[in-house]
Amino acid sequence: MNTTQQHDHLMQLEAIIFASDTPVSIQFLKAAFKNKYNKQEIKALLQQLATLQYGRSIELIETAQGYRFQVRAKYRETIQETWPEKPIKLSASLVEILAVIAYHQPMTRADIEHIRGVTNNSQVLRTLFDWEWIKESGFREAPGRPALLVTTPQFLNAFGVLSLSELPPLQDTKDVFMTLDAHATTS
Repeated sequence: MNTTQQHDHLMQLEAIIFASDTPVSIQFLKAAFKNKYNKQEIKALLQQLATLQYGRSIELIETAQGYRFQVRAKYRETIQETWPEKPIKLSASLVEILAVIAYHQPMTRADIEHIRGVTNNSQVLRTLFDWEWIKESGFREAPGRPALLVTTPQFLNAFGVLSLSELPPLQDTKDVFMTLDAHATTS
């Protein structure tokens, strides 16, 4: 491929990611380029695109769901001052339920209640389902076959981590989730 073609493909890649409302997966990008590139070649193009962003106010990042552009941390305060947004406030019960699921998944509702020592607020669980931060993933082989709950890639994206292994040590969880809640998004 000549330099002009490669530059054009990088610009197409940039346009695809920029125009998407959600992170774009490598599989999606392969399909967008009609499978002209394999996974490693797409990753190489993404690396080149990330390099092109060097010194700019936006950066290309990888999330649990794919690649997206975001404003560099250095400029977030400017954006927040320009378009003030009310941060999402996570209630203590929501944080506790989310932490229990994130660190002990898969969990049933009864497991969560047992660990927390209190009855789950069904509205909190509904909120987590609505935000797509948790989902049902199978059933426990027990009387009543209770649903097993797990976190989702949207949960990881909301807290800016690629995988569950990047979550903070368990003893620090509540403080970390409460700190992160200013950055949490439901989209």
